[in-house]
Amino acid sequence: MLTIAVTGATGAQGGATARALLAAGHRVRALTRTPAAPAAEALRRLGADVRHADFDDRSSLDAALAGADSLFAVTTPFGTDTATEVRQGKTLLDAAAAARTGHIVFTSAAHADRGTGIPHYDSKDEIERHLRATGVPWTVIAPAAFMDNFASGWTLEGLRENSFAWPMPADRPLTLIPADDIGAFAALVLQRRAAFTGRRIDIASDELTATQIAAVLAAATGRPVTHREVPLSYVRTHSHDLAAMFAYFTATGLDVDVTGLRRAHPEVRWHTFADWVAAQDWPALLAPNPKEPALS
Repeated sequence: MLTIAVTGATGAQGGATARALLAAGHRVRALTRTPAAPAAEALRRLGADVRHADFDDRSSLDAALAGADSLFAVTTPFGTDTATEVRQGKTLLDAAAAARTGHIVFTSAAHADRGTGIPHYDSKDEIERHLRATGVPWTVIAPAAFMDNFASGWTLEGLRENSFAWPMPADRPLTLIPADDIGAFAALVLQRRAAFTGRRIDIASDELTATQIAAVLAAATGRPVTHREVPLSYVRTHSHDLAAMFAYFTATGLDVDVTGLRRAHPEVRWHTFADWVAAQDWPALLAPNPKEPALS
């Protein structure tokens, strides 16, 4: 039984990883800035040791990581900026090194090591390089685009109007993964340290074109959903970072070996996009919400 510290434990990737590790019988330290949050309480009920930790408070990280066998590390620029993400990521990794953590699994982004020019990919690449310099045994897992994002924001607003509004051509494929599969794969890596140390692995569960995504969403929601390509110029008015990401998805794509991953690691029980879509509560999700902006 391992003692594994999980950052971002109240978020999508960290929460999925914590649940997978708890289900496998390991001791999980769920690190969060908000130990009283409902998501933290849910982990506590599952058996997690919920601890306060703040990336801007090195002493809180030192206390939370003391005695941990391994660390699952996740960072994000959203809500702050990429410079803050890099600074916080380096602080976290330095704290883990000082605590003599035996293994760090950092979740990055597929292709982040390829000089994409996408700001929030380049920030993760900088953190990856710092990780390799710490001297701590490491593994980088690098997820493709998140399926979970299709259940919020622009996609939901478009689906309420029977439209899949997406900033990519209809026939351009994109590799996708749900948070639960990221968590399952991260748990596998953390439990099999020797097999994964020193490796960087892009991960995805399925690959579909925008037309295929619209068809799956139509079947699940019972609506006549059709793809509508949103101009990158419009996305750019909201976020230069996201516009750069979709431009890369269109021009280069994310060539993750979905078939090879399924063959090599069947225990992850990878979900297709159709699997993920079928598990969502679409009547509740598609109820009108005037607070969500449309992507048009």
